[in-house]
Amino acid sequence: MKKKQPAGQPGGTAPVTTSVTGKKKIVIVDDDPSIRDIFKIIFARAGYDAEIIDNGDTILKNKYSFPQLFLIDKQLSGYDGLDLCRHLKASAKTRQIPVIMISASPDISRLAPSAGADAYIEKPFEISYLLEMVSRYTGNDG
Repeated sequence: MKKKQPAGQPGGTAPVTTSVTGKKKIVIVDDDPSIRDIFKIIFARAGYDAEIIDNGDTILKNKYSFPQLFLIDKQLSGYDGLDLCRHLKASAKTRQIPVIMISASPDISRLAPSAGADAYIEKPFEISYLLEMVSRYTGNDG
């Protein structure tokens, strides 16, 4: 079911999708099939409704359900995840939705905030830290 959630802008709202089961919706963008599979398992077990996207084109063309959070890999085939973050933060419909960037790049601590990301996670990371960060930005209690 779709709900309207205040977007923090006067007179503006961002449509946010919550699944029928009430799970928090997150959109994950990663082009590595094995990483996508791992994310799918991690977030399903943690009680999230994860939409897994394998390319940046889907984000740029706005072909996804509005989530409570975007989780984007920096290094995508043909795309820089930071550009996807900038695209999302430039849109009135998505600018209030948190974006967490994931990268093995040592510069991610500087690059993510400059692209408008709300947070970043450096690879490698502990699953517990990933879930803690996602929970922090989705307001998920469990």
